[in-house]
Amino acid sequence: MIKLLVGVASIDDLLAWRVGQAGPWLLRTRQTPKRADELIDGGSLYRVFKGAILCRQRILAVKTVGEGVAVRCEITLDETVHRTVPTPRRAFQGWRYLTAADAPADLTPGQDDDLPTDLALKLRELGAW
Repeated sequence: MIKLLVGVASIDDLLAWRVGQAGPWLLRTRQTPKRADELIDGGSLYRVFKGAILCRQRILAVKTVGEGVAVRCEITLDETVHRTVPTPRRAFQGWRYLTAADAPADLTPGQDDDLPTDLALKLRELGAW
């Protein structure tokens, strides 16, 4: 699954937002994914920051809560944020499914941590990375 982040410029901003929040990391949406079983079985939420996928979190559970007009979906995410190879992505509304073939690879810890995101994206566009 892939989702845009609004008002968050970097992974560090996302992590800073989470500091001090108790309980599981939840993503709330209006619609429950029809392919929820696939998402729970090893799926991840890939996050788009300012036009680029930069990280992912494993999806642990998908649950529909509430009734009537108050019905919504709560997706429980793993606390670990995995940095991915920066991958350009155009804007879209809501969330979308992301196939395994289209998902960017994870970066290993220490791999290009100090490389600015803009530079990494440009290198990827040029085919140098």
